[in-house]
Amino acid sequence: MLVLSTNDVTKSFGGLTAVNQFSFDVPEGKIYSVIGPNGAGKTTFFNCITGFYEFDGGKIEFMGEMLNGKSTDQITRLGVSRTYQNIRLFSNMTAVENILVGHHPHFKTYWFEALIPTKRILQEEAEALEEALHLLNFVGLKGLGDQLACNLPYGAQRRLEIARALANRPKLLLLDEPTAGMNPNETVEMIEFIQRLRDELGITILLIEHDMKVVMSISENIGVMDFGTKIAEGTPKEIQRNPQVIEAYLGRGAADG
Repeated sequence: MLVLSTNDVTKSFGGLTAVNQFSFDVPEGKIYSVIGPNGAGKTTFFNCITGFYEFDGGKIEFMGEMLNGKSTDQITRLGVSRTYQNIRLFSNMTAVENILVGHHPHFKTYWFEALIPTKRILQEEAEALEEALHLLNFVGLKGLGDQLACNLPYGAQRRLEIARALANRPKLLLLDEPTAGMNPNETVEMIEFIQRLRDELGITILLIEHDMKVVMSISENIGVMDFGTKIAEGTPKEIQRNPQVIEAYLGRGAADG
């Protein structure tokens, strides 16, 4: 079953076409990657999937449902979560509070019930807190729930952002350069952690990553973008020896050699 299917997705900014008729399918329970040089259009593609950008052409389906025209909150409620290339935590909120923000789409009580807390809203808040603490433990941050996000080490902030995304209980998780800025040990730990997300939680992963060691070790299929256009798609081994991919990253001389 396809969790995500994009067909000829196109997004332009003025005279610049950032994503050009990009088509890419992601089956359920897989780890797929989108790679390409800086400025290739990868994050713009993510922004189209999550509703941050209204794309100009093509279609995107999630679990068979069209995402065209849906807002970011509607897409989130369907079960799509993401992280960002630059960490976007609420720095002056605690780790637990950040995760509770991610849980918000699943609250069933109405805003006016919070004015006079009812038994139902108190129970729902207690359940959300329990789930947040469980997620902290799952991402390796047990005992740090009361720490301000800004006081956590960089690698812990990356994990906290993923925990917040997990609070939405996603079927599809989009990770935008999750190992950016990490040292080699942290990178290895993140690779293992992403695999756990798929293996233990059953979440389908779509990944943007510049570290080719990460991409080649973790991906089952890879789509390659260059100037907004898909120039190749295949398994890691196929991508490694594809002349167009080599040229896009290293220049024509490397491809010809």
